[in-house]
Amino acid sequence: MASTLGLPPIRTVRWSAPFGWLYAAFADLGRAPVAALAYGLGMTVASIGLCLALYLSGMAIWALFLTLGFVFVAPMLAMGLYEAGRQIEAGQKPRLRSMLILPSAFRQDTAYLGLALLLLYLMWAQFAQIVYGLSTYQSHRTLADFSHFALATGEGHSMLITGTIVGGAVAFFSFTLTVVSAPMLLDRQTNVFAAVATSFRAVSTNLGPMLLWAALIVTLLLITAATGFLAMIVTFPWLGLASWRAYRALVGDLEPAAAGAMA
Repeated sequence: MASTLGLPPIRTVRWSAPFGWLYAAFADLGRAPVAALAYGLGMTVASIGLCLALYLSGMAIWALFLTLGFVFVAPMLAMGLYEAGRQIEAGQKPRLRSMLILPSAFRQDTAYLGLALLLLYLMWAQFAQIVYGLSTYQSHRTLADFSHFALATGEGHSMLITGTIVGGAVAFFSFTLTVVSAPMLLDRQTNVFAAVATSFRAVSTNLGPMLLWAALIVTLLLITAATGFLAMIVTFPWLGLASWRAYRALVGDLEPAAAGAMA
């Protein structure tokens, strides 16, 4: 295990570890199906309701941008699922109430992490506007017009390629920032700087497995979007519980002396 003074040690995992996290999380889902699926149902209803409201308001294209940007807010929305994973690990049966009311999540350091994600999302949106503006001189006000431009024109194809590279880089930075730090802030009374540093160390130490983990998350989220968010009832709690498994597999406990020095 790799360790740094004052920070918890990082375990090295095999490249196939993300599949194990998903497998174990599916078993966890079976241990608390009512609470976990109710959590996913709430996220599904909220997502569909927001997109429907935007569509009826003539802003359907914004629904597309919000859907693509969901990856930036998902780690914070999954806090209740991290709590469920922690309770399952402790041999307890999670209840929906305990997943929604999380005193340990309402801390200044958690708010700082949420603010960082918001800034990253705004940066991603700004980059998307720049790439779009450099790709065409026209304004595509409807989702149908934008889809035709993106899928049926050479300029649209260039926009998609450039946007995927730039947006993917920002999204992976966001993933690196939160993959460990979000559940760690819930689990341990640590500060946001230690949590973020631990998250970056976990990714850099296990770059191959974490790239695979990021690809699996994106794939499941794309499948979810393709079903009109209906699959989110299952995929969101599944990914949330798997993210807890990933955190526990990657981050070790502090040695007693180090823990005492941080207290």
